[in-house]
Amino acid sequence: MRIVGLTGGAASGKSLVLRTFMELGAYVIDCDVLSREAVIPCSKAWWEIVRVFGDDILRKDLAIDRKKLRAIVFSDHKQRAALEAIVHPEVRRKCVERIEAIKKIETEPDALVVVDVPLLMETGMHNDFDTVIVVYVSEETQMKRLMARDGLTKAAARKLIGLQMPLQAKLQIADYVLSNEGTRDETVKQVSALFTTLQP
Repeated sequence: MRIVGLTGGAASGKSLVLRTFMELGAYVIDCDVLSREAVIPCSKAWWEIVRVFGDDILRKDLAIDRKKLRAIVFSDHKQRAALEAIVHPEVRRKCVERIEAIKKIETEPDALVVVDVPLLMETGMHNDFDTVIVVYVSEETQMKRLMARDGLTKAAARKLIGLQMPLQAKLQIADYVLSNEGTRDETVKQVSALFTTLQP
């Protein structure tokens, strides 16, 4: 079984790449989804987040208001580090659980598993994978997409990008790079070609 780590910058198009890999037959794990599962109401991580950040961050259904929490940690490195110290271990644990589940249900020894980890290099998780793929777009493209997708100002988009390792630095670690600067079809073609390459 080949386990591949997928990453990129904010708004680089990782979701499209991950979905395409799944459509081609790969197993996929989205750590953004796992991070939301990790903090469901009354979970261990949820209680710890409430203890650290207070219950003002909760909605009436007890779910964490992600916008409120993001506003707290966005400009405060210590607060962001505190949140990551709670969430990241849970996400890693859930990721391992998913991989173990795939190993139990998949009889094909050459199956491909693609794990989307937004902070793959920042957390050092890239060392856990056989292969690392980076989805690349220019910072200008990131800015435009973040502003359009999340309604951010240019300054806020730039700050969000600055919270992550520069994409150029991630390229130095990558085994493969997928450019998502072009059309959707162009990206899908690149993923299809790489899927073939990753087959034994």
